[in-house]
Amino acid sequence: VQLQASGGGLVQAGGYLRLSCAASGTYNSIISMGWYRQAPGKQRELVALINSNDITNYVDSVKGRFTISRDNAKNTAYLQMNSLKPEDTAVYYCNAHILRFQTVNDYWGQGTLVTVSS
Repeated sequence: VQLQASGGGLVQAGGYLRLSCAASGTYNSIISMGWYRQAPGKQRELVALINSNDITNYVDSVKGRFTISRDNAKNTAYLQMNSLKPEDTAVYYCNAHILRFQTVNDYWGQGTLVTVSS
């Protein structure tokens, strides 16, 4: 199973970006998908999560600005990031809990850098 993340870049404060995370490979189902981020000198934190029932969860600092969604037909999750702030600057990592051969495993995509300039 592989997760391919894309969509990072440089944007001015107040701007927007959309991250994508596509799952590929052989598996039974995707339990949940989420985005984490890690800023320089800080621990990785969960930004947003969406489960198989489309229930979402967000870290307080992005509520009202970020929206996570998923397209089950494309096995892809998206993170729409609006009203970006310099403090959103970080490497963003896609994560998925995937059921594969009766075992739920944790998978990570490569990081994608988001830089928000002031």
